[in-house]
Amino acid sequence: MPAPERRTRLDVAAAATIAIVVAVATTVLWLRSDARGTTSITASTPASEALPVLTPPETLSEIWRATSGASSAPIAADGAVATADDGTVTGRDRLTGDELWRYQRDMPLCGTIGAWNSVVAVYRDQRGCSQVTQLDGASGAREAQRSSDADDDVTLSYDGTYIVSRGPERLESWRSDLVRTLELGRVDAPINPHKQPHPGCELMSAAAGGTRLSVLMHCPGEAGDRLSVLDIAPSDNQEPHEFGTSLVGAANTPGARIVAASGDRTAVYVPAGPVSEQRLAIFDGSANEIASHPVPGPVSENATAARNGAVFTWWTGSELIALSTSELAPRWTAAAGALGPGTIMAGALLVPMPDGTAVVDPRTGTENRRIPIDRDDVSGPITMSVLGDVVLEQRGDEVVALR
Repeated sequence: MPAPERRTRLDVAAAATIAIVVAVATTVLWLRSDARGTTSITASTPASEALPVLTPPETLSEIWRATSGASSAPIAADGAVATADDGTVTGRDRLTGDELWRYQRDMPLCGTIGAWNSVVAVYRDQRGCSQVTQLDGASGAREAQRSSDADDDVTLSYDGTYIVSRGPERLESWRSDLVRTLELGRVDAPINPHKQPHPGCELMSAAAGGTRLSVLMHCPGEAGDRLSVLDIAPSDNQEPHEFGTSLVGAANTPGARIVAASGDRTAVYVPAGPVSEQRLAIFDGSANEIASHPVPGPVSENATAARNGAVFTWWTGSELIALSTSELAPRWTAAAGALGPGTIMAGALLVPMPDGTAVVDPRTGTENRRIPIDRDDVSGPITMSVLGDVVLEQRGDEVVALR
């Protein structure tokens, strides 16, 4: 029978050394990890459902406000209102503004947007605005996450199906599980080179509409800006499929931008030297211009559009132009002096005005009445959303709740 094995002093010393090395390595990994700089406090009681109202309000008064410098529109997600500022996303009670949940990282927030009844927060690290986290709207629980190369500044948009994250050199689209469906523009160390259709171009604006993505870009050496219409979810997300492309405007009239996209239509604002010559150009699914409409009055650099029921409302800086969601043709122009594109509540279009909120018929643009509100001389754009019987306004870097 062989003699039993016995540990020597050398064995014990080796084991102790290994244990120390593992402990040190674990500590270093923790100190450098994203988890160390993350605080996630979920709701003890998730936000309750906010039922839609049947009629627009007769009066509106402020009930609370909170700083939200990392959002461009109020975020209503699954019963809660989310605000985002200084690396922290906070889910709030819609009636009181009290904190329900909180998600915080020691990274700057690039932007935050509401989508799929959740809140999607984009943080900046050494790779750009690359750290993306999806949070359940009612509880703040972490859902999907992703990380990839990105620009240092991005603009986020959501069309009801996809989120588009656009920087000046690179664009991505994400589906509801944050899986990337398309990358466009700059690609670091591409596995398959020469797959991008227009390398080296500046990505100026973008809008998703159904299965297509419209991108307006400025490419070196070209006489005008270029519109590209792409499949938003091609079979290979690293190989964009372009349905068509064309030049828009001229090199000496900068400022063109996509106003709206819907189905196989794209509306592009095309500026001109004289204001009387500026227009809204409509393009089909192959980027061919098929219609043109004059645009009255000046258009602000902060002009913005929102889908409100059966129309897109485009706030030009001083008034609203409603576009049909099918052809993107103008249907009416109204609400002179408006401060933003408004939002739908109980079938009516609520439009922010200097002295209150106009209640407008979205089919005709007729103002039915006006609700007085003191906004402290706030200028536009004011973006709005509705959660139950609460009207939310984003005024600069603040979200204001009205009821």
